Amino acid sequence: MPYGYNGKIARVDLSRRQIKMEQPDKIFYRKYMGGRNFAGFFLLRELGPGTDPLGPENKLIFTTSVLTGVPFPGNSRFTVAAKSPLTNAYGESQAGGFWAAEFKFSGYDAVIVEGKADEPVYLWIHHDTIEIKDANHCWGRTTGDTQQLIREELGDSKIRIACIGPAGEKLVKFACIVNDLKHVNGRNGMGAVMGSKNLKAIAVRGHKRVKVKNPNALRNLSKLFNQSYLKNPENALLQNLGTPGYVKGLNAAGLLPTYNFRQGTHEKAENLSGEKMSTSILVGKEGCYACPVKCKKIVRTEGKYWVDPIYGAPEYETIAALGSNCGIFDIEVVAKGNELCNKFGMDTISTGGVIAFTMECFEKGILTQSETGGIELKFGNEEAMLALIEIIAFRKNIGNLLAEGSMRAAKKLGRGAERFAMHVKGQEIPLHEPRGKFGVGLMYAVSPIGADHLQAEHDPVFSEEGFALDQVKPLGILEPLNTLDLGPKKIRLLRYLHLVASLHDVLDLCIFVGFPTKVYTLNHYVELVRSITGWETSLWELMKVGERAINLIRCFNVREGFTKEDDTLPKRFFEELKGGPFEGQKIPKEDFERARGTFYSMMGWDTKTGIPQRAKLEELDIGWVSDILEKTPV
Repeated sequence: MPYGYNGKIARVDLSRRQIKMEQPDKIFYRKYMGGRNFAGFFLLRELGPGTDPLGPENKLIFTTSVLTGVPFPGNSRFTVAAKSPLTNAYGESQAGGFWAAEFKFSGYDAVIVEGKADEPVYLWIHHDTIEIKDANHCWGRTTGDTQQLIREELGDSKIRIACIGPAGEKLVKFACIVNDLKHVNGRNGMGAVMGSKNLKAIAVRGHKRVKVKNPNALRNLSKLFNQSYLKNPENALLQNLGTPGYVKGLNAAGLLPTYNFRQGTHEKAENLSGEKMSTSILVGKEGCYACPVKCKKIVRTEGKYWVDPIYGAPEYETIAALGSNCGIFDIEVVAKGNELCNKFGMDTISTGGVIAFTMECFEKGILTQSETGGIELKFGNEEAMLALIEIIAFRKNIGNLLAEGSMRAAKKLGRGAERFAMHVKGQEIPLHEPRGKFGVGLMYAVSPIGADHLQAEHDPVFSEEGFALDQVKPLGILEPLNTLDLGPKKIRLLRYLHLVASLHDVLDLCIFVGFPTKVYTLNHYVELVRSITGWETSLWELMKVGERAINLIRCFNVREGFTKEDDTLPKRFFEELKGGPFEGQKIPKEDFERARGTFYSMMGWDTKTGIPQRAKLEELDIGWVSDILEKTPV
């Protein structure tokens, strides 16, 4: 009898309207465990090289892990993966909330969506049953309307719904998937893939509880968290202010991206802070499944803009993307922008990055008002920012160009616009300034999904003795490391952190509950997996699970033609930062390239090409991946 998983994966072929079940063996579950490992396995084995991300041959995979559905803090997330239309590489995005647990209760561990429906549909997954249902009445509607319509049709207000908005239908390349209107699989354009399949939503409901091998051990771990989490400064900040609580500290440190990453600080940044939000527009707090942290905030505004509280509140990334990076310092305006993105279904990080890019192009004369439909796209123009969100979502006028993402838009505009497109592999940069934390910059570059801030914990927390450094000492990292260091010791730390970050995305665990800055240690992760699954696991096995996933998706990208040259950064980060404590700081290009080579070596990848060596893949028990690469022209 399996513990922690159902033992069933569903395949839904929308073209043929066929549904099939697969029952992988216990070795598959233990080797891959879930999340990005499940997705990487199926995508690498089943997609042909050069598959069109928006064609019917692409596969859209919703997957949980062997832990999902068990009531445990931070155990609320799921992974959506496909070949990304934004990067043309492996794509994935995680989200929290309640959808993952409800999906697991319905009797499945993953669903692989194939083909394309001949008209709009949604999936209704409940009680070991999957139905393909008509969604014509939802097509063209916002995420809020869609959720309401489906719940009314199915007669159950407790149904959890992951859906796309108009941006996904219009194939905006950074369209997202939204569940409960405020939890978002934001990055890599998974919403566009969903739209390309004429799939509007996946509604889930179930009553099948996940079996646990050792309930008492699990209860003890939960009790430990509940007694400890508010003693942890990071968790206390998250419960009080949410991620917007990071704004003031990052601004003071000179690391708040401003004016398309030209500056790192601004005198009006406090107007975007969590403190400002809590005293002005905050009306409530929410959490995810089985989690007491309640980091999700709810806002309402009734001033110059009406913001509907059903769409939650802007997180830090959204605040900096639509706020400071666009030169806008009004929390109500950013809250409205967040509401619009969640309604229309667009990733706020890429949306803000594209708008900031457009504003700088306008400032430099590359774009004129005749090309923008009369909109004066100056930094700080809040009406322009809000207007662009809708224009992009519906691909109107210049929005049709910007919906392609900043990399493609810059190439089409020419005239030097490429210099202002802040992206890695086509994905817009998250809102963390790497010129003050070099490790973040390196991880942006080597990330397999394009620029991403969750590929490793950030440098500053390891720069002095304290809680975070104590957490990594079991990995052999015994001394503080400077945030501006890119030497071998720092690369060793980043490699280990990268494996753990990947493990989070395999097990679909939230970073806000554990290693290396919150309550749970790495050894607690071992206890968690052991208590739920009954496996006599170890930290070694779990680290290898994370490493296996990294190499699977790295090889997917190699097969798609990505090379060492794609593991780089925008030129701006090799130039001097303006303002704040890091005034004049830049990432030394030679140090960066040397560090990239060291990282490759430590990962077991060829230093000249970045391709994982066969010996490394065999060591990870995925030698079959080398066979695939050898059959593919590179």
